[in-house]
Amino acid sequence: MPEKNTGCDNSPGSCCCGQSSTPEESRLPDQSKAGWVKGRTSTPAGEVLQVATCLRSEDILGAWKARWGINRHNYKINPGLYCTGNPTDESPVLVTANYKLSFDSLRKELTGFDAWILALDTKGINVWCAAGKGTFGTEEIVKRVAAAGLDLVVSHRTLILPQLGAPGVAAHEVFKRSCFRVVYGPVRASDIKAFIGAGLKATQDMRTVKFTFSDRIVLTPVELVHMVRPVAIALIAVIVLNLLGIKLVRSAGDMVPYLGAILTGCVAMPALLPWIPGRAFAWKGWLAGLIWVLLVGAYHTWSAASPISWGTFLFYLLILPPISSFLAMNFTGSSTYTSLSGVKREMRIWMPVIIGSAGTGIVFMGLKTFLKF
Repeated sequence: MPEKNTGCDNSPGSCCCGQSSTPEESRLPDQSKAGWVKGRTSTPAGEVLQVATCLRSEDILGAWKARWGINRHNYKINPGLYCTGNPTDESPVLVTANYKLSFDSLRKELTGFDAWILALDTKGINVWCAAGKGTFGTEEIVKRVAAAGLDLVVSHRTLILPQLGAPGVAAHEVFKRSCFRVVYGPVRASDIKAFIGAGLKATQDMRTVKFTFSDRIVLTPVELVHMVRPVAIALIAVIVLNLLGIKLVRSAGDMVPYLGAILTGCVAMPALLPWIPGRAFAWKGWLAGLIWVLLVGAYHTWSAASPISWGTFLFYLLILPPISSFLAMNFTGSSTYTSLSGVKREMRIWMPVIIGSAGTGIVFMGLKTFLKF
């Protein structure tokens, strides 16, 4: 680890920020009996919980539930300082989010390794999203370093942050206000021990955000769960339109094209992301939805038992791709392919297109129903 040549007074207790705590933090639940806690370690700043590096069945179940959006917003740990193994004052300090999925992803890679883990209060949000929202940021790092009495715990003045947390952090401000310098570690927690072993040097592979098929597909369950309420509202709207004489759905089988458009936007587009032409997620979703419409049309053309009219097919062309496009655009918040400015620009361009096409489709079907053409 780098030595203390920082320009700050690094003697114990001399951190630029005094220790602090808030009434809210004093009311946090006691985690000392949690299954992932092994015991306690004494430090000059007080006792620190020692955490296990082997995930238990409840950790795995909790992660699965979070992936499906079950109690996701409460799947978090208390912010503060933790440790693995038997760290000393020279052991590295790894910074992460208090979203338990992020915390677990880090601690499971630290088997046989002595380290301090500083969990920031990101409100139970992962590192990358929290960096964009500002909760994984300069203010929280400075506050958490002081609250943990970290200057009393370690003799060095280095914090290792995940690379994806960089957008929310002004490293020079952290150093100025806490006397701790920021070093950005690898993208993946699985590389953290190799990164430290190499003297805090990252290879190009460690710096590369790959966003593989498994990385993308694991994000789709929560997107599907988020669709439950909109789908319920849409079903109510369809029932109302049917009562008004606009027959969008006549049987359960008529729901297949719409459900397929939802799955296309929520699952197929993320899964096939690198292979769908274009850059904008909305365009990728639209193109995937168009292919779905063509498959629906081909099926009904070849199926003598369930043919559809040209008017119904045109309606599908107007309304199904916008559904897939909108859902695909929602995925920008889960992807490292995009930036905040890019997302805003994409929404500004594509939302009028999506609304216009879907609205035209509904008006067309209404005219078709009442004018019987």
